[in-house]
Amino acid sequence: MTDESPNRVTSLRKLRPGLAIYMTARSPFWMVRLRDSSEGRYIVRSTKETSRIEAIAAANEFADSFFKKVNSDQARKATTSFEYYATQMLGMQKASAKTHDSDRKLLYRQKDGIVRHFGDHDVSKITTKMIREYLVQLDKTRGKPLADSTRAKHVIVIRKVLALAVEDGLLKTIPVMPKQKTTDTPRHTFTDDEYKKFMKAGADCVTRGDEVRGIKITGHHLRMFRFLVHSFLRPTKGELFGLRHKDIKVGSKPPHLEMSVHGGKTGRRTSVTMPICVPLYRGMLNPFSEQGPDKNAFVWMPEYTNRTTAIDTARRIFNHILAKADLVDDERKLSPYSLRHYALQSRLRASNGRVNIYTLAKNAGTSVDQLERFYLKKMAPTKEMIENLQWRDEV
Repeated sequence: MTDESPNRVTSLRKLRPGLAIYMTARSPFWMVRLRDSSEGRYIVRSTKETSRIEAIAAANEFADSFFKKVNSDQARKATTSFEYYATQMLGMQKASAKTHDSDRKLLYRQKDGIVRHFGDHDVSKITTKMIREYLVQLDKTRGKPLADSTRAKHVIVIRKVLALAVEDGLLKTIPVMPKQKTTDTPRHTFTDDEYKKFMKAGADCVTRGDEVRGIKITGHHLRMFRFLVHSFLRPTKGELFGLRHKDIKVGSKPPHLEMSVHGGKTGRRTSVTMPICVPLYRGMLNPFSEQGPDKNAFVWMPEYTNRTTAIDTARRIFNHILAKADLVDDERKLSPYSLRHYALQSRLRASNGRVNIYTLAKNAGTSVDQLERFYLKKMAPTKEMIENLQWRDEV
């Protein structure tokens, strides 16, 4: 039995990979068949030619024209896509390793990262509705909805990427970002009595020779925790644990240390300490050394070249002292960062409100808004604060 279908191929000629011409029983014209590998499909057109030679020329012309347009579209798309601008943004962040790593994780999360969702989209076509739908999709891929703070981080990263497209003129304005509810969660801080108990327990640990994983607790560690309180530094690799001798200048009138903080959360800054930090610092130096300390050496726990190890060791020592002081509370967890919170609160209390809050925030490498939201929010009112609030002229 023969195939009498009018669509049957009566003649076929392959011209090059993915391109062929053929004839069918229903038409006198040669047809061209082109493989579009990017879309995974065939494109079929009539050459409008009855001559095989003319049909070959028409087929090659069609193929060349088609791929020229595709390549042009792909080149345009490559420089207007969300992924292109995401790459540009990450490249600009390399100076801030912490921000770069945090944003990169959100962008390239394997299952539901931002680039996986928006990567091929033209940035000029991304709308508020699309961003909202993405946030809804994030919740669907998890066992429970994202925390408000995490959702807000996704929105911030999307906004930063689109901001670059605005700079390049592809967008007039950034789409309105879906509003995210944020809940501030200030860290717990020490009270004056708790801080005294902590330091007293630390001194007892030194006297007994307590060890934590084979590391003996020494006066160096206690001075470090006390220095943290009176320097307003963060207990991080970029601040307290990144401080080197070359970063410190001893000042007078009044006594203080002037510190050059290179890797802080808010970038490079110069910060000054309270007077007590001068003897705390000088007490570590060898008074018989004519050359002084190695300027490139770290000030605190310099025996650890790996600063992450230094931070982890300091945290374990802190937790040990905390337990000995009977200050461990699952409902109110204290950490080395709590000493910074205590430092800022106690400075305001001790000054009876005379310290300029802007000066304090700038010196600590934060903002007045952050100071109020995260450091002072749980600060108990003092007698002086109450008197200041109730002050009035005599009548």
